[in-house]
Amino acid sequence: MARFHALPVAAVDRLTDDSVALTFTVPEELREEYRHAPGQHLALRRTVDGTEIRRTYSICSPAPAPGDEGPRALRVGVRLVEGGSFSTYALKEINIGDEVEVMTPAGRFTVDPAPGVYAAIVGGSGITPVLSIVATLLAREPEARFCLIRSDRTSASTMFLEEVADLKDRYPQRLHLVTVLSREEQQAGLPSGRLDQERLGALLPALLPVGDVAGWFLCGPFGLVQGAERALRKLGVSRTRIHEEIFHVDAAAPVTTAPAPAHSTVTARLDGRGGSWPVQQGESLLEAVLRNRSDAPYACKGGVCGTCRAFLVSGEVRMDRNFALEPEETEAGYVLACQSHPVTEKVELDFDR
Repeated sequence: MARFHALPVAAVDRLTDDSVALTFTVPEELREEYRHAPGQHLALRRTVDGTEIRRTYSICSPAPAPGDEGPRALRVGVRLVEGGSFSTYALKEINIGDEVEVMTPAGRFTVDPAPGVYAAIVGGSGITPVLSIVATLLAREPEARFCLIRSDRTSASTMFLEEVADLKDRYPQRLHLVTVLSREEQQAGLPSGRLDQERLGALLPALLPVGDVAGWFLCGPFGLVQGAERALRKLGVSRTRIHEEIFHVDAAAPVTTAPAPAHSTVTARLDGRGGSWPVQQGESLLEAVLRNRSDAPYACKGGVCGTCRAFLVSGEVRMDRNFALEPEETEAGYVLACQSHPVTEKVELDFDR
């Protein structure tokens, strides 16, 4: 079960004019709780004027190997979002020694290190989880190779530039790095411009044997991830080999394909305890559970991070949107509680599965 703990800030490293890396110290007694897989994320929490704010940031540091002790430190990347209360706080107010409430790791945008060829297509801050994936995979598995294709606006706006360069120096034969800048010409390498579906469809077969890649990791803005997935599917890549994480999606009007019942009840199992509560008209199942169980897991409430993933035991729901669950997860019966609304009078969720 995900839990928050106050962790001290050990370092605040300026990456670009609009991004920083925050490093948290993990005390010995919490290291097992913060054991993470490469690619997972942390939800950070603060309260402003009585309102709780949560934001999710990916871990960029390598994951501990099985059998090793849990991490002594955790590092995340934060990019400033216009009007973003938490990112503004992270860039302008957080100092070394401050304590921040940090949720234990979550997320399924991960890799299980094994021999083979892997690849990632990332945009902007989408490099953050992939940095952990690449560093962990190449360190643990000597027979693994990685092709990292990253897109940024300019070299000055590129996050973790030195960290990626260090990995390239450490694994020159096993890490293939391709950099594309959309608003700046490079002296060498690919011409500037966006990495859209058409461009990726022509570029990818020239870079590597697309069909032999064991896992594709797509991370960044919705448009880039969507275009990359379409390009890969058109090239014959199985959906099961494509893993996606989207960092931002513009707000969209709610989908109303099924009428809501006049009265409905949600039964939820959470951390071994269950309960049943009425669902008010128009609210999500997560909101109904939170009114009675404040420990229900969530972070973004936007259908992006997947923290509120739950198994639909019985009943029927509709999800407004889903940018976090893989098709095989929804087919298996999982839903995002923050986006789910009851279609039947009774719905049962299990957050523990």
